[in-house]
Amino acid sequence: MKKIIINTKYKSEVIDITKLIKEEVIKSGIKEGIINIFCAHSTAGLVVFENSDASLKRDLLGMLEEIVPNKNYVHSNAKAHLKASFLKSDITLIVDNANIVLGKWQGIYLVEFEGPRERKIYIKVVGD
Repeated sequence: MKKIIINTKYKSEVIDITKLIKEEVIKSGIKEGIINIFCAHSTAGLVVFENSDASLKRDLLGMLEEIVPNKNYVHSNAKAHLKASFLKSDITLIVDNANIVLGKWQGIYLVEFEGPRERKIYIKVVGD
């Protein structure tokens, strides 16, 4: 298993981690198998998302802002936890010929809701 650290810069942001994840597949030496990517935080999440239009990142954050509006929640940072609950804490993808199988317009993203923070992403590649 490998751990990578992502230092987020803003309260909320969408960070493309595709290149980092692909590098870990290459380092693993696995040609055929699967990769599991796990975000060990409850105020951030992972998503496979559109990679060709940066404005969609703002749209994603805006949509989650509408779903989880400002209000007096009981828990002090409930808003960040609630937003993260709409995403995944882990993603499993296929590895084929030492490449992650993604669609032409897909990338792997860390989505931050309580930054800036140091975020730990754990990666496990298994196969042949």
